[in-house]
Amino acid sequence: MKNVLDVRLARYLQISDDIHRRILSGEWKPGDNISAEMTLAAEYGVALGTIRKALQELRNKDIVECQHGVGTFVRRASLNNSLFRFFRFSDDSGKRTIPEGRVLGLQTAQASLEQASKLGLSTKDKVIWISRLRLIMRKPVLIEDIWLPLNEFSALLEISPADFPALLYPLYEQKCGLAVVSASEELMVEKANMEYANILGIEPNDPVILIERLAMDVTGRPIEWRRSRGATENFRYQVNIF
Repeated sequence: MKNVLDVRLARYLQISDDIHRRILSGEWKPGDNISAEMTLAAEYGVALGTIRKALQELRNKDIVECQHGVGTFVRRASLNNSLFRFFRFSDDSGKRTIPEGRVLGLQTAQASLEQASKLGLSTKDKVIWISRLRLIMRKPVLIEDIWLPLNEFSALLEISPADFPALLYPLYEQKCGLAVVSASEELMVEKANMEYANILGIEPNDPVILIERLAMDVTGRPIEWRRSRGATENFRYQVNIF
């Protein structure tokens, strides 16, 4: 085990930093159960209470999460249902449901200035662009544009658009070894252009809700930028204030 470098810190902070370093190095990947507390205590030569304080520090930073009676896991973002904090979809019976996904297009392109800025790339770099439709009972309810750095996600080009699964983040991990562990989202309203209006079955210039998401890996590096658009008739916003 590599020694902790910053001896100015309290011992539990040194251990917290070192466990974080080991996570960033790939020793433990998102979703992995890290070593048991007793094992870590023996490895670092400290009391169990010191390890617990170190792990609490990592939990405070949302790097790991604890599952009672199971263990401590490297945090993996739960983003699959994120959009549905803002949109409410239901089937004919009124039961809430999650739309299916259908990839309409998959191609490479030179990164635009905006795409490069979002993904930390140069305009000399290339990106993968995915156009994806979300449907409820075959009715389009969301249209998504997704951009990914080509160098990291080139394996996706081996997949036919018809074979893409409903959930993309597990696919990123399986095919490209990249896990989304956090994201920032921004919500706004814009007017639908002719293309999006035709897809969503609304009139041009009708308002649509636009949600931009920038997704990051375990190091905090942006690896996906997406824009999701939906008709305002499905939009709902709820917040609890205490």
